[in-house]
Amino acid sequence: MMNDLIADAITRIRNASMRKLDVTTLVHSNTVVAVLDVLVKKEYIESYNVEELDNNKKTVKVVLKYDDNDNGVINEVKRISKPGRRVYKNASEIKSFKNGYGTIIVSTNKGVMANEEAHKQNVGGELLVSIW
Repeated sequence: MMNDLIADAITRIRNASMRKLDVTTLVHSNTVVAVLDVLVKKEYIESYNVEELDNNKKTVKVVLKYDDNDNGVINEVKRISKPGRRVYKNASEIKSFKNGYGTIIVSTNKGVMANEEAHKQNVGGELLVSIW
């Protein structure tokens, strides 16, 4: 059994991007879908689709995004908060990442959102993923 579905999801996305695959499959969870919503909104991936399997389980098909030179849009993606070490920041500590070129995905009490959105809404939370 997997303990950290978010780490598994970003690892699968990173590996598929390095191998220049068009689509990758992730294990479904509501938090993974919320993270994918932010990635679509920030244009790091094309789209995703939740598929239900015959044994009442769900998977998520993610369509990766590449630039005109066939390079992956994602340069680096890292898991910040881990099951053994959670990282929390308040609203004043959540600022831009990589001078605005990168994004930190934050789990707040108002949902999962990008760092700019959390800073605008003046909410803090758990730092899940950094991506640029």
